[in-house]
Amino acid sequence: MAKSKSTYSCTECGGQTLKWQGQCPHCQAWNTLVETITEKTVSRFTPVSETSRVQSLSMVEAGEEQRYSTGVTEFDRVLGGGLVHGGVVLLGGDPGIGKSTLLLQTLCHMSAAHNVLYVSGEESARQVALRAKRLALDANAVHLLAEIQLERIQSVLSERKPDIAVIDSIQTVYSEALQSAPGSVAQVRECAAQLTRLAKASGTCIILVGHVTKEGALAGPRVLEHMVDTVLYFEGDTHSSFRLIRAFKNRFGAVNELGVFAMSEKGLREVSNPSALFLSHHGAQVPGSCVMVTQEGTRPLLVEIQALVDEAHAPNPRRLSVGLEQNRLAMLLAVLHRHAGIPCFDQDVFVNAVGGVKITEPGADLAVLLAIVSSLKNKPLAEKMVVFGEVGLAGEVRPVQPGQERLKEAAKLGFTLAIIPKANKPRQAMPMVSLSPSSLAMAGTEASEPTTASCWQANRRASNVEAGSSSFTNAASSWARSVRWSADSQTSCSI
Repeated sequence: MAKSKSTYSCTECGGQTLKWQGQCPHCQAWNTLVETITEKTVSRFTPVSETSRVQSLSMVEAGEEQRYSTGVTEFDRVLGGGLVHGGVVLLGGDPGIGKSTLLLQTLCHMSAAHNVLYVSGEESARQVALRAKRLALDANAVHLLAEIQLERIQSVLSERKPDIAVIDSIQTVYSEALQSAPGSVAQVRECAAQLTRLAKASGTCIILVGHVTKEGALAGPRVLEHMVDTVLYFEGDTHSSFRLIRAFKNRFGAVNELGVFAMSEKGLREVSNPSALFLSHHGAQVPGSCVMVTQEGTRPLLVEIQALVDEAHAPNPRRLSVGLEQNRLAMLLAVLHRHAGIPCFDQDVFVNAVGGVKITEPGADLAVLLAIVSSLKNKPLAEKMVVFGEVGLAGEVRPVQPGQERLKEAAKLGFTLAIIPKANKPRQAMPMVSLSPSSLAMAGTEASEPTTASCWQANRRASNVEAGSSSFTNAASSWARSVRWSADSQTSCSI
């Protein structure tokens, strides 16, 4: 038997050291070193490439990857069109959020045309069968294996050669080549590496289910995310029936793609119109509410931004944002005071993105400022209006990409007015849309009253937005060159 030795592995980066210390010498993280027992064995790894010789890149045959449709449109969208032949997908999420339910539904859909295998390490075969019966799924062609030993799983995969295999979960699988317990850093890294090598060599698409930490990150070393081809996160509030799948890494598709599902008694159901989840339904326009168009991967989504500005009764006014970056909120308030002359230093400011969605792009800046001013002045914005645009520290309004897709999505949902940067104005006529510049006045103000007096208190002439020299102080003049949609009898909207 090979002589065993003790090493210390970092749970964050996977680095190893011979002695314990408080700080990892590789990633400088504190209290992340865990003791593991290793053995001196022969190399268990082989290259995933068919050849190791040097060759010209132009001589390598390049072709489209073979994809398997999952039968779930939202899942295909996040994956970039479906599962890839020989690809490895890592799906992480909180306990009980629906990872196993979604994958079992996917395998039942795909079993009609493909050879599928479900490897359960957390549940017994009877528990999986009860779940399929409860969801009323047709699982006649789904093969099931309740096993946690890596060598046994590899043997079954090599023997049956399934097209798609699900490992639920990677933290429960262990290898007899290592003496550490299942779920340890060494075991997770070893099992993931071996399954990835098997997937590349045999062409089997393997989906790995991963646990998450209390901070929401995938449990185990970060090197696990580098091994796989696609990393998906299952997000959602336990108090809500809606679930979101977000792609954080995808070698075969777009990153930050978003898939929306609704949890029901019969499992997860696709949401065809996810924008409706992030919009409130008011009987009339209310102050502090502004609708923006954000871009999640290749999908534009309409999200309502709500702001509440109230008089502060404490020496330090509160600045709270939900779904938006709090530091960016403080920056926007400074821009609002410096370049628009609207102070909020004595006001509590609360900003919320409806529906629990997280907005990370700067295109929400203009919508946040409009919602704050609307709440401060207690005047609602125009009905059926969408806004997007980035606001800089110098007061300029920068364009965001892609602009035309956002406008098409808003028009599809019945919005008739849009405030956008001049550079995002469509250069060509959109289908069923005619272009004509017009001015903008906020709802609740007279048409003859200047927008500057009612909202931004700006009276100087604005320069060209497209050139990047337009000041936020002169926002009203900039908006005179923005996009306005109004319904008419001939077209769906006009600009």
